[in-house]
Amino acid sequence: MEAEKDFEYVIDRFADIKIMRYKVPEFENLTLNQKIFIYYLSQAAQCGRDIIFDQFYRHNLLVRRTVDAIVSSYGGNRESGDFKQFMVYAKRVWFSNGVHHHYSCDKFFPEIDSETFKQLILNSDFSQMPKNAGESVADFANRVTEIIYSKSDLKRVSLDSSGDVVKASACNFYSGVSQAEVEAYNATLPLPDAARPLSNGLNSRLVKTDGRITEEIYRVGGKYGKAIEQIVSWLEKAVPYAETEQQRQSIEKLISYYQTGDLRTWDEYNTLWVSDNKPLVDFVNGFIEVYGDPLGIKATWESLVNFKDLTATRRTETISGNAQWFEDHAPIDSRFKKANVKGVTAKVITAVQLGGDCYPSTPIGINLPNADWIRKEHGSKSVTIENITYAYHQASLGCGMLDEFCHDEAERARSRKYGYQSSNLHTDLHECLGHGSGQLLPGTNPDALKNYSSTLEEARADLFALYYIADPKIVELGLLPDNEAFKAEYDSYIRNGLMTQLTRIVLGKDLEESHMRNRQLIARWALEKGKAENVVELLKIDGKSYTRINDYAKLRELFGNLLAEIQRIKSEGDYEAGKALVETYAVKIDRTLHAEVLQRFEKLNIAPYGGFVNPVLKPVVENGKITDITIDYTESYTEQMLRYGREFGFL
Repeated sequence: MEAEKDFEYVIDRFADIKIMRYKVPEFENLTLNQKIFIYYLSQAAQCGRDIIFDQFYRHNLLVRRTVDAIVSSYGGNRESGDFKQFMVYAKRVWFSNGVHHHYSCDKFFPEIDSETFKQLILNSDFSQMPKNAGESVADFANRVTEIIYSKSDLKRVSLDSSGDVVKASACNFYSGVSQAEVEAYNATLPLPDAARPLSNGLNSRLVKTDGRITEEIYRVGGKYGKAIEQIVSWLEKAVPYAETEQQRQSIEKLISYYQTGDLRTWDEYNTLWVSDNKPLVDFVNGFIEVYGDPLGIKATWESLVNFKDLTATRRTETISGNAQWFEDHAPIDSRFKKANVKGVTAKVITAVQLGGDCYPSTPIGINLPNADWIRKEHGSKSVTIENITYAYHQASLGCGMLDEFCHDEAERARSRKYGYQSSNLHTDLHECLGHGSGQLLPGTNPDALKNYSSTLEEARADLFALYYIADPKIVELGLLPDNEAFKAEYDSYIRNGLMTQLTRIVLGKDLEESHMRNRQLIARWALEKGKAENVVELLKIDGKSYTRINDYAKLRELFGNLLAEIQRIKSEGDYEAGKALVETYAVKIDRTLHAEVLQRFEKLNIAPYGGFVNPVLKPVVENGKITDITIDYTESYTEQMLRYGREFGFL
């Protein structure tokens, strides 16, 4: 993929965030039917936007609509410092899908006082505000600002095991219930087939009313019904354009699931979807990932529409084609290995539209479905999103991070030569093989690791990738050019896990986000366990801290040892051992090192977080028929957010 000189990747910057565009290469070469298929799926991908806002916090839709109305209609001085500060807040709300930081989950506040915020409301078009019937503008302004500036609900997702994580979390998956009540309720849910357990609670909100606990199911006619009806409407339009009969059946099954909320239908959809690898165009749409729930059970809504990058997919096909070899040679107990790896498929994709929990901030790789029994019996699909990783890469060129945090020129040169390639391969191995590897022992509850589950699962997948990226088999398969290339990924991983990811955390805070915890767990564990032989070290050069790997082969052994232990923890459901690992290595931050990293990073003037605007797909209609779908990259971040609010605000 070649960068276009006139294509601007970074288009906005505010707070700790940069907004980027991504190109969709080869879109113009798709057939008309494929383009129309993508267009309908892309419309469905935006119809759940209100859902993710509401799932993240019960007041998010009220705040977002108020923000949208002010941005659209404020009649005062838009060049004033106060309005510019308000715009930073507005953009943060849009980016985080609510009032809590998308990564740290901490509530953020406007950099103007509440009285000034009220004046913004009073000087905007009140008819656009989400007021209650009969509510005066003054009462509305008071109500909204009280919510925005309140010091309650400060954490969207709390993983602090010393307290009740349900009550401490502001996410909207629970109402009126304690952690103990949730766990007791979940224990009563039926498991009609222990070998193929349902993902109970995945698509529901748990509510206690008048002493009675009930589930509000996400479905047509139920919770989020108005938005789900719109998703279904666009999926129905997409059905005739499916590329295979099985793809058509899977979309119809997904529609049925949305109509009923039946998790057995969800499993049936996933088994159809995961085993259909012929289509060029594919998509994700549903309540899928559980990182937003402190108990790791309830899923946020997300969507991703894409098509296969045929050239780049050759490397992932090589990986998936050797999945059994990797499983057989994994450094884990044989009891936890799959004797017959089924249906592991991997591809590199080009994203066309991001939606829900994948927007504006998106993963760079995905492995689905999440149900362990489906992975075991039917396999999994793994993707690396190449045009997204490429956009990140282009936006990072010349930022100064390597110069500031690599300990010598050899490390910098290795990163420049191999970094992009080895990072993409790490993602391939993580998603394709890491998440799909291993198995639970019979009778192990898939939810046994509770609030530590997400961190440990991400660590398991990362360790699988780290262990194998250094294997000679990788060079033999032509996935890396030589036996030096993997070192760039080892350098980067240790440097990030011990130091540079701390640029995303406010001084004095613990690590909360599961992926960040996972990376520090691995890096700090390796640092400690390799101390006697000085495998990895933190060293000082001219008063600055750096990481250095002194023995790459022994570091690989350490990664293998930790992989074996975390696989055992997952396979046996050993909650206490998992808790001990996470709490010992993954949560607490060295304050002195953290302060140093933040000071050095500040001088670089880099936004540590990034996200994207979607390209705009536009149907060309002649005589009542779509004759083409064009793609436009000119819509700004603010324009897109306001348009999405108008066109996809269903709740």
